[in-house]
Amino acid sequence: MQFSEFKEIVLGLFPDLTADQLAKYEAMEALYDEWNAKINVISRKDIGGLYPHHVLHSLAIADYLKTQRPDTYARWKDGGLEVLDLGTGGGFPGIPLAVLFPEVKFTLCDSVGKKTIVATEVMKGLGLKNVTVVNARAESLGKTFDFVVSRAVTSLDNFYPWVKGRFNDSILYLKGGDIAEETAVMMQRNHMAKGSVHTWPISSWLEGLDFTGKFVIDIRK
Repeated sequence: MQFSEFKEIVLGLFPDLTADQLAKYEAMEALYDEWNAKINVISRKDIGGLYPHHVLHSLAIADYLKTQRPDTYARWKDGGLEVLDLGTGGGFPGIPLAVLFPEVKFTLCDSVGKKTIVATEVMKGLGLKNVTVVNARAESLGKTFDFVVSRAVTSLDNFYPWVKGRFNDSILYLKGGDIAEETAVMMQRNHMAKGSVHTWPISSWLEGLDFTGKFVIDIRK
């Protein structure tokens, strides 16, 4: 996907994007090409699919909020929130979301140092003032966030204990495959109330892009 096609799609979804935000999305391609060649955090077979497979996939969280939780989406637009992206890798989903929500403070956290180097350099290259990148484990952060976002770091039953008690609203988790069993295990092990987990199929979002079997999973406090 070329940037021109991505621009048409993203403006259809978020028509209030500014020229500066669009310029940041455009600049991502060259930055990730450069840094992924140095430190491989995206499969080299997949780097050509940056916009559909990584940027738009990350922005599915934003469209979920916009369409399914509009009051919460408005809070993200207004700002003043703090969001943890745990297991960010090279900066997904945190960096695409940080461009869209410049008034939200994002902490991008990964325990693998070389991955945080890529996220840091891309953040600097884009001039993002609302992003902090840390090379650490979640339990060492010592603070509570409003939301946690993450993309397929591990199974839900493994992930939830890492951030339990560290968020005020919900976890917004991007995950694919058969999620029913691991969701049930997570809920049982953590004594979670019925209705505290909501799933949204990304395949219902964008026609012409294959997000079959991928979900936004909203885990409420």
